[in-house]
Amino acid sequence: MATQGQSDPDDGADGEVTLSDLQMDVMRALWGHGERHITEVTQALAPARRLAHTTVSTLLTRLQKRGLVASRREGRQLIYRAVIDEHQVRRSMVSGLLGSLFGGDAQALVAHLVREDAITAEDLGAIRKLLQDKGPADE
Repeated sequence: MATQGQSDPDDGADGEVTLSDLQMDVMRALWGHGERHITEVTQALAPARRLAHTTVSTLLTRLQKRGLVASRREGRQLIYRAVIDEHQVRRSMVSGLLGSLFGGDAQALVAHLVREDAITAEDLGAIRKLLQDKGPADE
């Protein structure tokens, strides 16, 4: 999802997006909030991460170069908004994980999560409900 001929090693030609934990935190500070000044993003990150204003600015600039956020100027400040939504990022990152670690085998991924106790009994109940709701007609 790079913009105008720019590329990033984390953005594949197929539109795959991968983000670091820090980049995800910055995106989460934007998702669902419309537009935010750098100061607002910095404040939103403060409970979990104590980052300098300049660090947040650099992160936002890099995300903008990748085409994941956009900015507009308001006076002397830049205001940022997410261009890609959380669902798109999750889908892309899970697809990358599935392909690289499990050879595209979704069943192997789910089996791994179950074996490693990453899925609770409550989670399994919710998954069963999702599968029932999906039904054979949705396959």
